[in-house]
Amino acid sequence: MNKDELKSMLSAVADGSLSVDEAVTRIKLTPYDDIDIAKIDTHRGVRQGAEEVIYGEGKTADQIIKIVNHMLENSAKSVLITRVSQEKAEEVAKCVKLQYDSVSRIAIAGDYIPKKEKGNIVIATGGTSDIPVAEEAAQTAEYYGNNVKRLYDVGVSGVHRLLDNAEVLAGAKVVIAVAGMEGALASVVGGMVDCPVIAVPTSVGYGASFGGLSALLSMLNSCASGVSVVNIDNGFGAGYLASMINSR
Repeated sequence: MNKDELKSMLSAVADGSLSVDEAVTRIKLTPYDDIDIAKIDTHRGVRQGAEEVIYGEGKTADQIIKIVNHMLENSAKSVLITRVSQEKAEEVAKCVKLQYDSVSRIAIAGDYIPKKEKGNIVIATGGTSDIPVAEEAAQTAEYYGNNVKRLYDVGVSGVHRLLDNAEVLAGAKVVIAVAGMEGALASVVGGMVDCPVIAVPTSVGYGASFGGLSALLSMLNSCASGVSVVNIDNGFGAGYLASMINSR
């Protein structure tokens, strides 16, 4: 059940075409659907305004197919799936209508037409190696109807590349700064803009970067105000949060 369906049901109660008891029964029956391998949160659309997202890593293609089919038949027109390998996506696509991007490893099942209607989210990366995480953020934000501007490879080792795009950054409602190595990009961006900055540390870097821990700690210790930080390589979390901010 999503918010539109809930509003429709309440309207039916108001005009007398649906009884209060029947409405209560419908709500009671839909908190989640137990399909053995998963308990699908059918109320998430009501609580958060967006349906449940499937985390594909660690799930088999058959499990993803079963979950997706149930959601499409009962509560969703399309389903966002993150961290899906090319091989797994090909298996799922045999049974489910699927759009897949191999860079971000994001798949979208069902009938999906992008509606880029909300505000401006700018996504900047330190380097080209950070693009897979940035694309996970970008495509998540676009899935939820946001306009996204990409600024890739504008890291602090050539900071003039970032400064040349100061006007683009100034027009953002939210900026997502994606960087590995020492993660300095988030602090520099945070000192340039008047909107929230979501910092995404990536696991890109040499040995002492400790798989992204160095960037994570740098971003957490940023001296720029208005910078928040998500977990290492969590492009999805950044894109989702940016969409929530952008919708306000």
